[in-house]
Amino acid sequence: MNLWKAVVSGLLLLGALCVEQGWATEAEGTREAKGHISVVIVGGTGDLAKKYLWQGFFQLYSEQVSSGHTFSFYAAALPDADKGEPALFDILKHLRCPAQVSPERCALLRDQFLKLSQYHQAKTEEHYSKLNAEIGQRLQQEGLRETGRLFYLSVPAFAYAGIAAKINSSCRPPAGAWLRVVLEKPFGHDYDSAQLLSTELEKFLKEEEMYRSDHYLGKQVVSQILTFRNENRKFLDPIWNKHHIERVEIVLKETLDAKGRTQFYDQYGVIRDVIQNHLTEILSLVAMVLPRDTRRSSEVLRNKLAVFSSLQRLDRASAIIAQYRAYSSEVREELNKTKEHMSLTPTFAGVVVHLDSPQFEGVPFILTSGKMLDERVGYARVLFKNQVFCVQNMDSLHCKPRQIVFYFGHGSLQYPAILVSKNLFKPAVLGSGWKEVTEYKNVSLFGLLLSEYHVQTPVVQLEAYDVLISNIFHAKKDSFISTENLLASWSFWTPLLNSLAQEFPRLYPGGQDNQNLLDFQLQGREVSFVNEAVVISDGHGGTSPNSFQVTQGKYRTWDMVSAWAEELVQRLASDLQVVAQAAVEESGQFHLALSGGSSPLALFQRLVLHHYSFPWDRTHIWMVDERCVPLTEPGSNFRNVHDHLLRHLRLPYFNIHPMPVLLNQRLCVEEDGGPQVYEKEIARIINGSRFDFVLLGVGYDGHTASLFQDTRPEVLQDKLVALTESPFKPHQRMSLTFSAINRAKNIGVLVTGKGKHEMISQLSRMKDYSKKWPITGVNPDKGNLVWYIDYEALLG
Repeated sequence: MNLWKAVVSGLLLLGALCVEQGWATEAEGTREAKGHISVVIVGGTGDLAKKYLWQGFFQLYSEQVSSGHTFSFYAAALPDADKGEPALFDILKHLRCPAQVSPERCALLRDQFLKLSQYHQAKTEEHYSKLNAEIGQRLQQEGLRETGRLFYLSVPAFAYAGIAAKINSSCRPPAGAWLRVVLEKPFGHDYDSAQLLSTELEKFLKEEEMYRSDHYLGKQVVSQILTFRNENRKFLDPIWNKHHIERVEIVLKETLDAKGRTQFYDQYGVIRDVIQNHLTEILSLVAMVLPRDTRRSSEVLRNKLAVFSSLQRLDRASAIIAQYRAYSSEVREELNKTKEHMSLTPTFAGVVVHLDSPQFEGVPFILTSGKMLDERVGYARVLFKNQVFCVQNMDSLHCKPRQIVFYFGHGSLQYPAILVSKNLFKPAVLGSGWKEVTEYKNVSLFGLLLSEYHVQTPVVQLEAYDVLISNIFHAKKDSFISTENLLASWSFWTPLLNSLAQEFPRLYPGGQDNQNLLDFQLQGREVSFVNEAVVISDGHGGTSPNSFQVTQGKYRTWDMVSAWAEELVQRLASDLQVVAQAAVEESGQFHLALSGGSSPLALFQRLVLHHYSFPWDRTHIWMVDERCVPLTEPGSNFRNVHDHLLRHLRLPYFNIHPMPVLLNQRLCVEEDGGPQVYEKEIARIINGSRFDFVLLGVGYDGHTASLFQDTRPEVLQDKLVALTESPFKPHQRMSLTFSAINRAKNIGVLVTGKGKHEMISQLSRMKDYSKKWPITGVNPDKGNLVWYIDYEALLG
């Protein structure tokens, strides 16, 4: 059983036992007693508190001031009072009143709120003890009974455990009062770190005391997805399944870059920052079995957890990633990296998720997010199949898309809304807080004019944090992330993140200039960009895709072909087919040796999709080098070639020759003689041990194949295959030697990307072999060498 499925199964069992034994959330088990609520915002003068939290708590105070509850508010932070108090009151004087409150009432509420708010230094356990004493003294002086104490931790995640320990030891409320501690994401970096953080927090806080906040669950439309599904059961139950739904799109697009956040963002990237949490939570709301009572937090959380047990495992083919072009330079500038540093952190990703359930089997859930895109917008779109075939009037409503859109805000519509196309059904209005739109803007959404939808929107638009803070107060635990759901989510996403760790993201210019560079497609279960290679102009009137055609020349005395990446890949694929057909005509066989890495992936796609006359049935596939890992692991070069090329071809089984890195159930042990086994296989099958074509790449450090700077060619000169040592993990490798490479009839060296420009420039000035640049050891004895260099690598 997969790790993540085992985790989910165990957590589901635990959840079921909890329900059987009658463990209920506070909201379900008790009515909220009237009394005093103490609110402490730790990090209360920071950016999040300034932008959202104080405004949210002022909103809560405005709603609850006449309810019988009393309040006190504390900003807790590291600076002493001389610095902290002015910062706090600078925040408080800018608070806005709810729209429905009169100016006179607003002035009174704001004045009362300021009097109830204090600053406290919170650095040591002694500070927390002092805060606890002051809360108690205040309550005693005013004759109040504390009903609950709320801590909102607006601090980095590494500080959570330490603060939780101080709260537990020095600042818990008295017996009978509830404690709620709110934690902001990120909750770990992967499954192991999330589990470690959870274990640490469990030492000091109970599960019912922790509220892990995902602010997207506070967005008004997101918070109403289950309510909408429940209110429209009679329409949705018959069609909310694989027989009627074509696909589900969950999208969050941003126009901003990562400037100012690169310290955080470069460690996390778009999947960890947005998709693993925000978009996955929305997926669970759309896909979960609708609870019998959507108001019961325990039932909602249990059904959410069940979604994770049905998610099919993601692999490398489930996602595409990209990075806006200026990102690496921003990282170098903000993190003081060297000019050669190239970040692999994706700023855009598209992931297709499938569920192994009778209800949604075969329905793709497409999760997409990125920075530096064309607009700021977020939505979940459920697109239904349309079985109507229109003969003449294509503009008829029943010919058009049938869809439900949960529109989170911004974009061309500008306000949050739930939209149902009129060719589906007329939905029930959600309640007093929502209204039906009858005056339509002249906009088109997803192929329909706004007038072709039934549209509902909130009467009053609230910030997500306003909604979440209200939910914390009312103990609505289903609006927050439980430990079980958190670990289930990370166990699902971590294998994909590991498989992408060393992948080079596609570059894109940003904004409207992206055009169709990021469009992707789903073929079977595999996701790929629609365009096989990327062409990017500099946006400043410099070189553009039309400035150059495919050019030929010389590089290091050998032939060179250069072009933009797309044309370059087309040319290499064409040249490869010419060599293959000539080899088959001459000897009946074509022997091709392929390198690992990301550089050849666009070539593989080109060969699969466009070269149907390639003589694959006469082709033998060999490996140039291999990492010493099992061939089934994502880090294996052979696995990479298999997933992106071999699995799509009709190639005879006996024509595939992976390197024998695993012999006698051991990886790359010298005594097992793996290199000698491969060398004998080459000599037995290939005439003169001369490959017809060897495809090589070049690393940033100048290595090729798995021949690195400390590999001495004179030691390997009589061998065709050898074990080598890499400076990068996994360190052990098996590789063809220079002797095997240089006796090949044709060698192609593929170099792409602006990050290779400095290396290409330095290599161009060298004539002879240099230990520092192993690629200089590639000099065919009697064969032909062609450098395939794209314009970004050549021109910078």
